[in-house]
Amino acid sequence: MEHSAAASYENSDAIMEDIVSSTSSSKFGKGGLRTMPFIIVNECLEKVSSYGIMPNMILYLINEYKMGAAQATNVLYTWSAMSNILAIFGAFLSDSYLGRFRVIFIGSFSSLLGMATLWLTAMIPSLRPCETLVHICNSATAAQLALLFLALGLISIGAGCVRPCSIAFGADQLAIKENSNNERLLDSYFNWYYTSIGVSTIIALSVIVYIQENLGWKIGFGVPAGLMFISALSFIVGSPLYVKVKPRSSLLTSFVRVAVVAMKNRKLSVPDSNFDQYYQGNDKELMFPTDSLRVLNKACIIRNPESDLNPDGSIKDPWSLCTVGEVESLKSLLRVLPMWTTGIFMMVSTSNFSTLQANTMDRRLFGNFKIPAGSFSVIMIITLSIVIPIYDRILVPILARYTGQPRGFSCKVRMGIGLFFVCVAKATSAVVETMRRNTAIQGGFADQPDAMIGMSALWLVPEFVLLGFAEAFNPVGQVEFFYTYFPKTMSSFAMALFTLGLAAADVVGSFLVSIVDSVSSIGGNESWLSTNINMGHLNYYYALVTCLGVINFLYFLAVCWAYGPSHGSRGKEDDKDNEQFDYRELPSS
Repeated sequence: MEHSAAASYENSDAIMEDIVSSTSSSKFGKGGLRTMPFIIVNECLEKVSSYGIMPNMILYLINEYKMGAAQATNVLYTWSAMSNILAIFGAFLSDSYLGRFRVIFIGSFSSLLGMATLWLTAMIPSLRPCETLVHICNSATAAQLALLFLALGLISIGAGCVRPCSIAFGADQLAIKENSNNERLLDSYFNWYYTSIGVSTIIALSVIVYIQENLGWKIGFGVPAGLMFISALSFIVGSPLYVKVKPRSSLLTSFVRVAVVAMKNRKLSVPDSNFDQYYQGNDKELMFPTDSLRVLNKACIIRNPESDLNPDGSIKDPWSLCTVGEVESLKSLLRVLPMWTTGIFMMVSTSNFSTLQANTMDRRLFGNFKIPAGSFSVIMIITLSIVIPIYDRILVPILARYTGQPRGFSCKVRMGIGLFFVCVAKATSAVVETMRRNTAIQGGFADQPDAMIGMSALWLVPEFVLLGFAEAFNPVGQVEFFYTYFPKTMSSFAMALFTLGLAAADVVGSFLVSIVDSVSSIGGNESWLSTNINMGHLNYYYALVTCLGVINFLYFLAVCWAYGPSHGSRGKEDDKDNEQFDYRELPSS
């Protein structure tokens, strides 16, 4: 779940391009800095609300809905996957049909409705199967589960609409005039935006989680619902001031068109070298489609100029002919998919189980103050927030001097470093969980999963520090790799592909949990992922995840070997741009 924050960001270069192209749509007297408070408050409070209910949600599902640990984890994986997939859909919807303002408007009220519904499940005892105060707990009815899933689904729809559109919508407001002052304002806006997102995440994982643990679910869910109300209200209040850019065509539509047209033209033969047979569109430079994935070249073949083209040279039917550039864009996407798959396993989260572990350990820090069980992910965020600036400002100049790489380690090396740290982090988790389980059993708490054992929860810190190192290297390197292999017109799709990787990781994580739970409980044995983690074998699960991580790392090395030393398909000018890749453009997940 800790990776879900990354899904809300887009590449700044792409946003700048969108801004320049949308300048003509701006209206005098609208936009500007006065709109920033409304937009940033909307995005930040949405994140505080949605992120704040994630860490402890597994405890809510187990204690209030009588779910097993594996079942609850699968629910959370599905919820996270929905949010990430819907972020892609939200971006598509805003770019192609509704525009960013309408999509954010829909998302804000969807999140508000979802938060309010979830709060009602805590407020009204009949809406959930368990009543903690009177110790009554029945199996959840279909209606109770439907209401719970409706709440989570509405929150996912809201996140999928708000997060991919918010930063670009804010940038639209500063694009009224193309001048140096606006460029400086945009740079300042991006910096403040990312800073506010980082602060929001920390507040969500600390303050909101603390409220839930110490004041109960009624207040713990009521506060996020109230914040989401302020978020939606803030966005609506600023409506008269906004620049509302009209939607344009989406890159996703272009990909589908190329595939459809190539299928229609599958019986055509691909010409060897003839510019006249390939449709160039408005591209300034004539080019042949590349030889790789030649079957897609059939999508840009002009079969009959009279029937395919208008008198002005434009396409009559966009679903019958594509440009060479569109074909090459899809090829660029297909070329990066092998490397993309190496990052999926890195994003598979185990933080839900870490919350269960922390809940049984001594979390006292200062006197009677207890660290909330769901707040340990903050350690990871703090770690990566420290590591990235140190690497960027101190290590990069040193490495550049000795390696000749202007960004220090290459993006592939950084990805590999991140995957290595993930393996070490999971191995550390296995060792710590073995210690925790042995301590619980030796202390006579085998049948008391909610009892506090004599072991400090600070033993969990190394795992999250190592994960912070992994997050500081792999996602940054991964997005930069995508950015290198994509043409500049596809810059924004690098972040979309990363978001899709988060969704894939949630699906893989859910599948892995289901398999382990089913196989380990064969013959009436206690499942490794038992709700009573003192009787289960969470340490075996962590060991399995470590082994799979090592296999994934070896797969990554094989993929790197297959790609070779090339820097991608952009050409010299774009390679030069890539050397100036700015870490500030990327999120801390």
